Amino acid sequence: MTPVIPFSAALRERTRTGHSSSEGADFMGDLMSGKGTRDDYVSLVAQHYFIYEAIERSAEQMKNDPVAAPFISSKLTRLPAIEEDLRFLIGDDWLERIEPLATTRAYVARINAVGATWAGGFVAHHYTRYLGDLSGGQIIRTLMQRQFGFDTNGVGFYLFGDIAKPREFKDVYRAQLDAVPWDDAERDRVIDEVLLAYRFNTELFIDLAEQKAVREGTSTEAVVA
Repeated sequence: MTPVIPFSAALRERTRTGHSSSEGADFMGDLMSGKGTRDDYVSLVAQHYFIYEAIERSAEQMKNDPVAAPFISSKLTRLPAIEEDLRFLIGDDWLERIEPLATTRAYVARINAVGATWAGGFVAHHYTRYLGDLSGGQIIRTLMQRQFGFDTNGVGFYLFGDIAKPREFKDVYRAQLDAVPWDDAERDRVIDEVLLAYRFNTELFIDLAEQKAVREGTSTEAVVA
């Protein structure tokens, strides 16, 4: 008998390439390697505001759904921290000074659509964002603190004060993924949605690189090549 592969393991394996592509985008690579600027970081945080506002609004809609509800936890909520980060980084009028980029608008529209109609799609985006935040996000926080002299102000998004043991939290989350009684077709749909989320992330980094080129008056081709 062929052993049954846990869904969380199949999900990680089948999205490995898409995840690497997302992380390897030039904009994020520059930011992580010290080549990026404070303005670059602020631009990223601004786009996070729109994305997490959509996810957490969808979480409110999905909180009573039997499939989605186990994944929704106030310990993961990021929007208040993002708002405080933007207040610190931009000023009290931060909301008036930011706007979503084209990919962010498409990303938000997709989150809104699945968040209203499809629990599996919501879980796909929830998984992509929050487990990534609990993993690579901690590295980002440390690097941004080192590069820009932040303490906790400006990087509160990456601080999960209510999760004492992130590894254990992620293990429980993956066990919950394995416990959902999706059939093979639905599992494939969820994996495809995770890949779509990764593609949105990659395209957002490209948008941010183009925005940076305009801001600095440099060649877009040189930035995103």
